[in-house]
Amino acid sequence: MNAVPAERPTDTPRDLVGIGIGPFNLSLAALAHPLPDLDTVFYDQRPAFHWHPGLLIDGATLQVPFLADLVTLADPTSPWTFLNYLRTRGRLFPFYFAEQFHIQRAEYDAYCRWVSENLPALHFSHQIDAVRWNPDRAAFEVDHTQLDADGEAEALGRTYTRNIALGVGTEPHIPEPLKPLAHEPTVPVLHSADYLTHRERLLTADHITVIGSGQSGAEIFLDLLRARPAGREKIHWLARTEAFAPMEYSKLGLEHFTPDYTRYFHHLPQAERDHLVPAQWQLHKGIDADTIAAIHEELYRRTLHGGWPDATLTPGVSVRTAGRVGAAKVELHLEHRRQSTRSRLTTDAVVLATGYRERPLDQLLAGLDPHLRRDSSARPRVDEQFRLVLDDTVKGSVYVQNAERHTHGVGAPDLGLAAWRSATILNTLTKNEPYPQPRRTAFTTFGLQPHDESRTPRPEQQAGERGPLIELRS
Repeated sequence: MNAVPAERPTDTPRDLVGIGIGPFNLSLAALAHPLPDLDTVFYDQRPAFHWHPGLLIDGATLQVPFLADLVTLADPTSPWTFLNYLRTRGRLFPFYFAEQFHIQRAEYDAYCRWVSENLPALHFSHQIDAVRWNPDRAAFEVDHTQLDADGEAEALGRTYTRNIALGVGTEPHIPEPLKPLAHEPTVPVLHSADYLTHRERLLTADHITVIGSGQSGAEIFLDLLRARPAGREKIHWLARTEAFAPMEYSKLGLEHFTPDYTRYFHHLPQAERDHLVPAQWQLHKGIDADTIAAIHEELYRRTLHGGWPDATLTPGVSVRTAGRVGAAKVELHLEHRRQSTRSRLTTDAVVLATGYRERPLDQLLAGLDPHLRRDSSARPRVDEQFRLVLDDTVKGSVYVQNAERHTHGVGAPDLGLAAWRSATILNTLTKNEPYPQPRRTAFTTFGLQPHDESRTPRPEQQAGERGPLIELRS
């Protein structure tokens, strides 16, 4: 068990402090739990675990199989698997007969909450204030504030630790032209992260605009479309991408989300990595083919009795500027890059399905800034074992989860790599490999192996040693 005795001295360094309890640090906590000699604690500012509550739309499914839970791909015998969650709920047989490889998002959220409510090392309502390296103690100092039920400061504390795992997650991205309006309480311009909170209000709007071509934008467009009366839908769906494109979901394409590809990507030069990530948008920013089909089916159904639905789907469009019109309307100034044309759109509500960005670590790690090593773009360098590269005066390690796309590639935010990354961190931290890793995980060989001239016989050597070379002709 990972429970810490009450009499434990408060200044004794722990082995690991986790900052943030999203799915990735929750995975780390679950895999750390059975390790008897590992002393861990995890903090999160929120009062309880919730995973994207604003996007738990009825029927919306994960884009990864249920095997991509918190632990299975590192330890399928763990008590924290999704299948064991179903067993404890008496739902294993219904799930078996449902034959669902991709579970609903709401069920994944419920599973993670079950894990979070049963792991003793998790402490919610704890805000992290500062992180520093203390050379005298050879440990990190983590200052935190315990919050009461209203989110107000209740008590201050400090934890010493030899290692840290940052899992602070991402934050909603709001494009610059719309930031002023997103903070206006009277104008309904909101990020998709808050969609369900404001759904009923949105449905009362005369005209709604959805911006964003990814999965969230597609699901929200479909949900709004189904809720609007035929012939009076009054929905615009806009996107910067050239098309409402399907996600790359071929079997070999999915091998970009394997440890093999992550290792290959990490060894590329920085300039190549920076060029590659934006070009791979369809690996993780496209739309599930079933969702695309459902949208088309719903639009087609509304043409059965003549006429077309009042729904406009326009890719290739960007929002140049935006402003208020009257008390509660929004005017979007649009530009179509290929046509070199501009237009205006007046709408009553805007939903920004514009994705998420990694949370900046500068403020949280301000106390470690003198020790951080950065790349030419001033981003933290991250080694192959997911550790920030620090100078030699810092003897502990700071691991990062979902803050390393620039060094580890498109798999950084993918749930399917959560258990493997957590296992890699724990293997490195404990130095005794409690979770053995597979040597190979993909049929694709990413990159060429270096050619060693000294070990490759020349043709004449091969001929002399093995007989004459025979040229085959077709």
